[in-house]
Amino acid sequence: METRLKVPLRSFSFEMILRAVLLIAIPLLANAADIWDVTALAKPPKTHEVKTTEPGVRAIFFESVPWKGKSTRVFAYYGVPAGKNLPAMVLIHGGGGTAFAEWVRMWNKRGYAAIAMDTNGTQPETASADKLWNPVRNRHEHSGPSGWGGFAQIEEPITDQWSYHAVAAVISAHSLIRSFPEIDSKKIGVTGISWGGYLTNIVAGVDDRFSFAAPVYGCGFLGEDSTWLKDFEKMGPENAKKWLSHWDPSVHLPHAKIPMLWVTGTNDFAYPMGSLQKSYRLPKGKRTLAVRVAMKHSHPDGAIPEEIFAFADSMVKSRSPLPQITDVQQGKLKFRTSRKIEKAELNYTIDLGKWQDRKWQTVPARLDAKTKTVSADIPVEATVWYLNIFDENGLVVSSEHEYRNTDAASPR
Repeated sequence: METRLKVPLRSFSFEMILRAVLLIAIPLLANAADIWDVTALAKPPKTHEVKTTEPGVRAIFFESVPWKGKSTRVFAYYGVPAGKNLPAMVLIHGGGGTAFAEWVRMWNKRGYAAIAMDTNGTQPETASADKLWNPVRNRHEHSGPSGWGGFAQIEEPITDQWSYHAVAAVISAHSLIRSFPEIDSKKIGVTGISWGGYLTNIVAGVDDRFSFAAPVYGCGFLGEDSTWLKDFEKMGPENAKKWLSHWDPSVHLPHAKIPMLWVTGTNDFAYPMGSLQKSYRLPKGKRTLAVRVAMKHSHPDGAIPEEIFAFADSMVKSRSPLPQITDVQQGKLKFRTSRKIEKAELNYTIDLGKWQDRKWQTVPARLDAKTKTVSADIPVEATVWYLNIFDENGLVVSSEHEYRNTDAASPR
């Protein structure tokens, strides 16, 4: 008589079921060329000037892809310092944000032209000094779908969903800024914060005209361990599979070939370190990590890391690059750099479970500046650890995190 082991369905988590579904669906993962008409988006869009009292920037609408058969426009701020053959940045806000004039001015002061577009169909009002990063936003008559993520839109046509429109807006903004005569089109980078980091991941693999990318917080594998697991569960396995096969950055990152700087914190509530690591290993270009313990998650905190400016300068201004870690193994690393390295540290946690709940400890690591090596004794109770090195200006470069065992990688 045959005996079969019966396992109740409730013993499987939704994440486990979704992962199994996705393994079956891998051959069906979307090709970017089947989603966006990159050739059409590479053409500079038509623009419409908008009056603004924001100092030092122009306000414009540029035309974008249709939504439900109607034309759309995207609001943006553009700012440019004096000069010609300028490098430029495309700036992508995150959830709750919009086009930030202050962000544009920040890059202008560094010698970069910059464009910041709204990806949510809204237009910001002029921000007061205390609301530079939280201006009033109003939906306008030419808007496309609202965000962020567009989970509830998954049964609508692909071209009516938020991620499609948001990525198209970024690519069009890039096409617009590179068309301006004062811009050196070979020296344009992109950076985004949170949902903007998510979009940065996608456009890095879809738009190969960028020189470099710097996603902040954002990563892929949202269906495995992110703050949106309840959204996927609400969608059900089939719709979740559909969303992830089109809009998860992990689908598009393997096509990215440009250098990327990944900036985040150890306890990010939305994009945990496990998913981040799987994401930054996908692109084919060089990667640099800047991971600080308990870095805050916000627009102003995601815009100001000096590592981003230094990384950009090294890409398009021939400035000294950030240190490059060449080897990592069990609490030891080797690096090469032309910068003066001042100190090194070991960051570790003894906790398991959700990444955002793990407590991290920091202790000094041994730095040998002559041999360009760093080493540290890993506490026996440590479950996860990584090393940071700091240059004389306090800029940080991080090693990949390592695990004591596979249990430490699990978010549950």
